[in-house]
Amino acid sequence: MKPLIEQKLAVLYGGTSAERAISLNSGKAVAKGLTEAGFNVQLIDTQNYCLSDLATLDIDRVFIALHGRGGEDGCVQGALQYMNIPYTGSDVLGSALSMDKIRSKQVFQAMNLPTPAFAIVSKTDYQPGDATKISQQLGAVVMVKPANEGSSIGMSKANNSEELHQALMAAFNYDQQILVEAWVQGPEYTVAILGQTPLPVIHMETPHDFYDYDAKYKSTSTQYHCPCSLSADDEAEVQNIALRAFNATGAKGWGRVDIMRNGQNQWQILEVNTVPGMTETSLVPKAAKVHGLSFSELVTEIVAISAQGAL
Repeated sequence: MKPLIEQKLAVLYGGTSAERAISLNSGKAVAKGLTEAGFNVQLIDTQNYCLSDLATLDIDRVFIALHGRGGEDGCVQGALQYMNIPYTGSDVLGSALSMDKIRSKQVFQAMNLPTPAFAIVSKTDYQPGDATKISQQLGAVVMVKPANEGSSIGMSKANNSEELHQALMAAFNYDQQILVEAWVQGPEYTVAILGQTPLPVIHMETPHDFYDYDAKYKSTSTQYHCPCSLSADDEAEVQNIALRAFNATGAKGWGRVDIMRNGQNQWQILEVNTVPGMTETSLVPKAAKVHGLSFSELVTEIVAISAQGAL
C-alpha cells in the first residue's frame, strides 16, 4: 500500500438526496482540508456520475461526503466495496442500520440503551384514527420523523392527534415508514466519534421548538456550547452512552450521536449519524477543534482511521 499522504483521494459529494445542498458544502470543505494536508484530491459530484468510472481514475481511497439517501445508507458503500475501493466511515451494514431511524431505535431497545418511546407508522396501513391511538400511547406531544431522512428533513412536532395526522401526511411525502417519538423536553447534545474516541460534547440551544433544519443551517440564533458546561462525570457518562450507541448500529470510523436529557435528567439517544455535516463550522469540526485538531488534521485522521482497518 502507498504511504497515506501519497494516496490519490476522491471526495464524493453532492448526489441526489434531499441533503444535496449541504453535501456540496461538506465536500468542498473536505477537499480543501485534504489538499491543505498534502493529499492529491479529486472532487466528484455523484449526481449524473457513473460510480464505475472511479475504477478508471486510479483512485486509492474515497472520502464519502454524501449525506442522506444514496450516500449515507449503504448504497455507495456497497458499490465501492464491490469495486474493491477503500472508503472512509461506516461499512454497508453500519451505514444502512444507522440511517434507518426505526431499525436503529429497535437496536437501542434490544441493547438496553436509553431512547424515547416510539411508534412505527406505515403509509400503506395508516388509518386516520391511528393518530388518536398513538397520542394515547405516547402522549399528546410527539415528534414525527421520516425513517430514512437526515438533517431534520420532513420532521415536525405535533401537539395533539389532529396535528399528528397532518404531520404524518406531510412526512409520507418523504418516506413510506414514519417514526413517531414521544416528545423529550430538555437540552440537546451531540457527541462526535473519531475511531473509538468520543470528542468533547456540544450543547445546542435554539429558540425553535426543536433543532430543526432552519436551526441547523439558516438560523443566526442557534448557539453551540463546547465545552458544554456539564460536570466531568456527566460528560463522561454521555460520551460513554454515545459510543455504545455508535457501536450498537455497527457504525465505524467516525460519526456523531445526537442525545437529549429529559426532565428526570435521563439521557435519551435520538440517532447515529455516519456522515454528519463537514463544513468548517459543522458540529464535528467544532468538537474536534476543542479536542485539539484543526479541520485539516480532522479529515486527515478520518482518512488514517479508514486505512487502519476501520472498514
